Amino acid sequence: MTNTKNDPLLTVARVAIRILQILLGIATAALVFAIPFVLFGRDLIQREMREETGNLAAVFPHWEVAGLLVVFLATVILTFLFLRKLLAIIDTVGEGDPFVPANAERLTHMAWLMVAVQGLALALVPLIVRVQLAFEEVDPTMDAELDLGGIVLAITLFILARVFRHGAAMRADLEGTV
Repeated sequence: MTNTKNDPLLTVARVAIRILQILLGIATAALVFAIPFVLFGRDLIQREMREETGNLAAVFPHWEVAGLLVVFLATVILTFLFLRKLLAIIDTVGEGDPFVPANAERLTHMAWLMVAVQGLALALVPLIVRVQLAFEEVDPTMDAELDLGGIVLAITLFILARVFRHGAAMRADLEGTV
């Protein structure tokens, strides 16, 4: 197989993914810090909220906000894992040998990760509504639909996994006959 490690597109993709992974790492650290702050610093946050709004009866929805942060954290972690799988596939392409069984498994895992991200997006809706109610700012136009692009991506990844699995099996059969 030809070695394509110097392919500019693959190089740009590797760099972009690494940058995204660094940003996701920073987001993870921020969320890991924010969750206990929201839970244990709720009195401070509530006091500040009451002073700023002038509403002395305002209650900070700490459990709902913490729930939002936990869902965001899970989404960030799943996205990081997705990018790690994608980087491994890019590396096999760079080595000139993408039709390996491991890539079929990676694509399947990536598809399931996208399904999980879609599920987490749905889990956000009731939490967002409860936080909005606490701040009396309910958005009646809030969209609670699944992201069609995410669903299409997951389906595409499941199909590509089958294509890669079949390609790897065909190559193994071909190598067995030569």
